[in-house]
Amino acid sequence: MSAGPIAELFERTRAQDRAALVGYLPAGFPDVETSKAAIAALVEGGVDLVEVGLPYSDPVMDGPVIQAAAEQALAAGFRVRDVFDVVRATAATGAPTVVMTYWNPVERYGVERFAADLAAAGGAGMITPDLIPDEGAEWDAASREQGLDRVYLVSPSSADARLAMTAEQASGFIYATAVMGVTGQRDQSSSHAEPLVSRLRQVTDKPVGVGIGVSNAEQAREVAQFADAVIVGSAIVRTLLEAPSPAEGVDAVRELARELRAGVERS
Repeated sequence: MSAGPIAELFERTRAQDRAALVGYLPAGFPDVETSKAAIAALVEGGVDLVEVGLPYSDPVMDGPVIQAAAEQALAAGFRVRDVFDVVRATAATGAPTVVMTYWNPVERYGVERFAADLAAAGGAGMITPDLIPDEGAEWDAASREQGLDRVYLVSPSSADARLAMTAEQASGFIYATAVMGVTGQRDQSSSHAEPLVSRLRQVTDKPVGVGIGVSNAEQAREVAQFADAVIVGSAIVRTLLEAPSPAEGVDAVRELARELRAGVERS
C-alpha cells in the first residue's frame, strides 16, 4: 500500500528540516461556508495539515474558546453530515485533512458509515481524544478498511507502557498533549512537552505532534525544535471568534497562519 497523505507530508517536512504546522477549526463555525473559507485561508497562510473539528454539545477536553465556537456552529444548525462537506472543501486545497471528534457522534452515525463517508470526502484520518486504542477495535477495523489514519492522544501522565501501546496502534502521527487539562491559549509553552516527546522517541519513530497551549510564533518555534508537528487550535478559533465580521476573521486567521508558519520554519 502506498504512503498516505499524512506520511507524505512528514517525509516532506523532515526533508525540509522543519516541523509541520497543524491548524484546527470547527466545521460550521460560525457557519459552514465561512468555516470553509477560513480553513482555506489557513492553508494559504501556511498550515500544512488541517484538523476539522466536529462540534459537539458535551466536550471533555475543549476549553471555553472552542466550546463557544462549537455552540455557535450548533446554534446555526450544524449537523454531523456537514463535516464531510467541510472536509471535501478542505481536502481540495491539497492539505491533508483529519477530523477531530469525540467518539459519541461517530458511534451514533455508524462507525463503518462514518469511515466510508470520511474517506469519500477526501479525509486522511481522524483524531479521537476520548477513544483509547484498547477500546477502539471497531474504529481500527473501519479505518484500515478505508485507508484512514488513526491519531491517538498521549499526555504527560501516560505510563511508558501506555505510550508504547498507543504508538504501536497509531498511524499518521501521535498527538502529544503538552499539558494536563483542557485546550486553550497559554502565556508560555509547557515544560512537560519536550520530556513527553523524548519518551515517545524511545518507543517509536512515528511523527509526534504537540498541541494544547501553542498560540504564537515564538511558542511555535520552541515546540518546533523537538516535535515533528506544532498543533494550534484555540488561538486560531479565538481569532475568528473575536473578529468584527466573518470576512475580517478569514483575513485574520490567514495572517496568524503566516506568523505561525514563520515560527515552525526553525530559522
